[in-house]
Amino acid sequence: METCNCDFVCPCITSNLEAVPTEGDCKAAIAMRIDKGEKDGVRLDGLSFIALLWSPGAMAEGNIKVGLIIDERADEAQTAAITEIATGAAGGPMEALGPLVGEMAGVEKRPISFEGDGMRYAVKAGELVDQALEGVPSAADAGKAIMLENVAHPVNSKLALAKATRSRLHAFGIDWDDASGTRNAHFAPFSWAA
Repeated sequence: METCNCDFVCPCITSNLEAVPTEGDCKAAIAMRIDKGEKDGVRLDGLSFIALLWSPGAMAEGNIKVGLIIDERADEAQTAAITEIATGAAGGPMEALGPLVGEMAGVEKRPISFEGDGMRYAVKAGELVDQALEGVPSAADAGKAIMLENVAHPVNSKLALAKATRSRLHAFGIDWDDASGTRNAHFAPFSWAA
């Protein structure tokens, strides 16, 4: 799940990262829960991580600051594996974003909790992240969110549209608080391989 400070619908998604964010800069948190996975034999089942990012303008222009928050339950090998996956050092979908990153701001460990399913999701990472979203229901099926397909997003090429109901981000010099219900969010399952 992801929330960002752009107005709904985020222009980054619909412009292939070329548009200037609606606030001029982008503050976002991409929270990922690994249901089942491994890297080089290191099991990652049940662990979570959050990539916090700040872009000073259009994401395609680069100079993006990224920090990682990794589930405090991860041991040293799991922390290293998640860091390599999330930064793109291990290849895979995040590798394509590597040239856009100007600063890797560090790694923090906190307890990470995910809640929800269907149309509502929330995630907390200690005092650093507290975010929630609600899917935008489709008139064709109110139990399912409107979907964007064929998007250039590292998580999935198909994203469910949502509105952020709460975004509190305070880590790596990235600070943002909003509960207006007017900001962009989306969610999707992910299945990555390198």
